[in-house]
Amino acid sequence: MMRRAALLALRTISSSTNVALMPLIASCKPLESSGTSSSSWKSFATNSTDIFNTHRDLPHNNASTPFEVSEANMKRINEIIARYPPNYKASAVIPVLDLVQQMNGGWLSLSAMNKVAQILDMQEIRVYEVASFYSMFNRTKIGKYHVMVCGTTPCRLNGAEKIEEALSSHLGIHLGETTSDGMFTLGEMECMGACVNAPMIAIADYTKGVEGFSYIYYEDLSPTDAINIIDTIKKGGKPKPGSQHRSKAEPAGAMISGTWVPSTGMTTLMGPLPGPQCRDLDKI
Repeated sequence: MMRRAALLALRTISSSTNVALMPLIASCKPLESSGTSSSSWKSFATNSTDIFNTHRDLPHNNASTPFEVSEANMKRINEIIARYPPNYKASAVIPVLDLVQQMNGGWLSLSAMNKVAQILDMQEIRVYEVASFYSMFNRTKIGKYHVMVCGTTPCRLNGAEKIEEALSSHLGIHLGETTSDGMFTLGEMECMGACVNAPMIAIADYTKGVEGFSYIYYEDLSPTDAINIIDTIKKGGKPKPGSQHRSKAEPAGAMISGTWVPSTGMTTLMGPLPGPQCRDLDKI
């Protein structure tokens, strides 16, 4: 409880005026060495994979960790920078961070963020501010596949919670954790913009670097559908993208209590409309 209070105070009070809390903050060990479940810490994180909002030096993540940008990827970065006025290079920080995250296996190490600051002629703290604000950026090492369950209202109402529970049980991990083989990280994401086909998940594939990066939606899911998608990926296959039960965003049915319930027949604008009908104004 004292650790939680100290972390909360650290978020709301500047370190220069928080001297009394320094012994408590110092006692907050990194998750990897504390043995604490991530599920008990996630309320302090900017997203479900970053347990702490403040950086902790680790052997694989510190200012001295090597990070280089290949010539091909530097060309991509320069193409991004060229979209902005020369005196506004810093405007490219979000797309460049996204590209660097793809280079680095799905997360942003301290040295990777420092490299972005160097390329864009920015202060390093400005890059950290962006990377820690947007949940699309992971500052904690993740698996080869980042499985994100949509947690916004339409998906929740259509069964996203059951999908999250099924994936957690099947993979043996909680939100923000990675499987022991380093293959899957389970996370939660807010609205993905496919509410008509709720519930859904998105899976980011970082196994092939920038050239082979993919970010695919899987929609109209039952818990069984979600597990089948994961198992297909495990076997090296390619699951069907998009809706698992319809060919497009059409009124063909709905996922109800984890079961796909098809509608009766097809409705188009070429035939008579089923109603509601306008009142007969001649009879008023």
